[in-house]
Amino acid sequence: MSDQSLQFLQDALGWGAGVIQSVWTWSSDQIVTMTKAPWESWPLWKQILLVIVAAAVIYTLFLAASQLWVAAVNVLSALAGFVGTLIVTLPTILLAGAIALAGLWVINNFHDLASLRSLGTFQSGDAGPPHGTGATPPASRPGAAETTGGR
Repeated sequence: MSDQSLQFLQDALGWGAGVIQSVWTWSSDQIVTMTKAPWESWPLWKQILLVIVAAAVIYTLFLAASQLWVAAVNVLSALAGFVGTLIVTLPTILLAGAIALAGLWVINNFHDLASLRSLGTFQSGDAGPPHGTGATPPASRPGAAETTGGR
């Protein structure tokens, strides 16, 4: 993303947060003002209307609280799922690290392909190169000494 895109996103989020804060502040001010109304001196019909308005406000706040509760549960559930995924992926991440370690160890400790032949300790008793490589065994090369003592 470019710097302009990030700046636009930051500005949009800041504007959205400002609108949300303004709505919450305005609404809470209206509710506080309603609770401070001098209802004792009002006629009965105004007091009944105030009770109805208060019930509507309480019901609406209950709906908002319910929606916020569901959102909070969803956020916590997503967070728990994320943490669970982090834990489940630990063996795979550990394997990737071990592969990287082993690869770097081989790269740092073997400087040419001849060094890698020393790893061939798992070959059978045949000391010669694998068939089909075109290399000749050491005993058949001119000037090579036999190490088995059979001459």
